[in-house]
Amino acid sequence: GHVKKVYRDAWRTIFLKGFASGDLDTDAYAPRLFVEKGLEIMVSQSYSKNLGLYGERVGALVSVCKDKNTATKVLSQCKRLARALYSNPPTHGARIAAEVVNTPELFAQWKTEMAGMAGRIDNVRNELKASLDSKYPEKDWSHITNQIGMFSFTGLSPAQVEYLADAMVESFKNA
Repeated sequence: GHVKKVYRDAWRTIFLKGFASGDLDTDAYAPRLFVEKGLEIMVSQSYSKNLGLYGERVGALVSVCKDKNTATKVLSQCKRLARALYSNPPTHGARIAAEVVNTPELFAQWKTEMAGMAGRIDNVRNELKASLDSKYPEKDWSHITNQIGMFSFTGLSPAQVEYLADAMVESFKNA
């Protein structure tokens, strides 16, 4: 009912897939659920960080359509956009990504490395929270460990964020 209405024709970005939980299948739960429920979706995925291909701008766009006619239209629009944006994208990073995901030994190694990175991120979050808890016990820092992945909501107020942004600009001016 409501979920289907809200997510109809959803576009989902899987940014740093594998770094959130450490497991590709776990991180792919939402788009797979949408497809299972019969929704048409588009999923974009970046490989730049989770495959260590910084600067290669490697990713994938997957579209799941209700029928061949819709798929043909989506592909046509994607080709129009690609031609307008870059025409001939570099293939170096894409070839590396294809080699890794299509070679069982490399794919297994990649999954192990992602699980290790996700574990490291989790450890850093726990250490940061423990440090903040000890220095500022009157504040609630649980938002740090209640989140997953490489990015986090800071818990800072809008005024605090503005203050930090201004301070950074001033530090560059005075450098």
